[in-house]
Amino acid sequence: MYIGVYNACLGDKSLAEALDIVKDLGLNSVEINSGGFLPPIHLPVAELRASEQARQDYLGEFSSRGLTLTALNCNGNPLFPGDFPHSRDLHDSIELAALLGVPRVVTMSGTPAGDATGTTPVWNPLPWWSPFLDVRDHQWSVAIPYWKDIQARAADADVKVAIEMHPGNVVFNPATMHRLAEEINATHVGAEMDPSHLFWQGIDPVLALKNLGSLVYCSAAKDTRINEAAKVNGVIDDSFSRVAQGEPGYLSLGGGTSLSGWPTNSSWDFVAIGKGHDVAFWTEFLRALQEIDPEIPCNIEHEDAELGQLEGLKYAADNMLAAERGL
Repeated sequence: MYIGVYNACLGDKSLAEALDIVKDLGLNSVEINSGGFLPPIHLPVAELRASEQARQDYLGEFSSRGLTLTALNCNGNPLFPGDFPHSRDLHDSIELAALLGVPRVVTMSGTPAGDATGTTPVWNPLPWWSPFLDVRDHQWSVAIPYWKDIQARAADADVKVAIEMHPGNVVFNPATMHRLAEEINATHVGAEMDPSHLFWQGIDPVLALKNLGSLVYCSAAKDTRINEAAKVNGVIDDSFSRVAQGEPGYLSLGGGTSLSGWPTNSSWDFVAIGKGHDVAFWTEFLRALQEIDPEIPCNIEHEDAELGQLEGLKYAADNMLAAERGL
């Protein structure tokens, strides 16, 4: 199977340097950012769209190192109200993936406003009160036609669009993934299995894989540790903070938005593979992926704040390769 790296954590490197790192880790797959929350690091979009030779040269950077470009990543909020760039980025990513012969684009389902007049996205995961049901109905009335259009674009391009089931979006668990797929009669829209966001929701990713089956097109390798604070405050943690431009930790996420500051006493944290769940778990996870598709890619997404860039990648890669050996 393909085990590799999502390149966002190597944005300070050149493409050649980043690919050499992935090769030296003993991995064989790379996922490259193409827009959305992050700029298209390592992807010269204009050149690649303009020239077949540029596309062949670009793909040669991967193949010459024994690597395969298995997906483009355009994570963002394509349903953001108003004229927001993430939807255009997704359209462009599908077109570019087709030109490159890359079979997958990873993204998120998006989140619209709570009603037709709203200007800010609203996440509405627990509609226990009827006004929240009104919000849910409105948001799905926005999401379904948008994703019917994406399904048509993806089918025309013969590119699979894989949705990361990410909290803050209308699709955040297997049930909502199934709903979207059924509503749009999906043939080219499915799931990217990122277990990290399922862990803290209390979802078993292996059971989620068995539930979703062939709807899963690719996967992330990303771990989560549940902390002691969760025993008191639960996993729905709202103690994020603002980070001003110019302050340490500021990260632009497109359209004038930015990443919030992480809680100081968090209920859970993203950690390197093996620090939240052991190699035995990851072996079972890879086995469940292989049952869906023996060629499915699983790319490491490194967001462990306790380990450095290369230290964390090596820790994750060593554990993933150990898990693969256990199959």
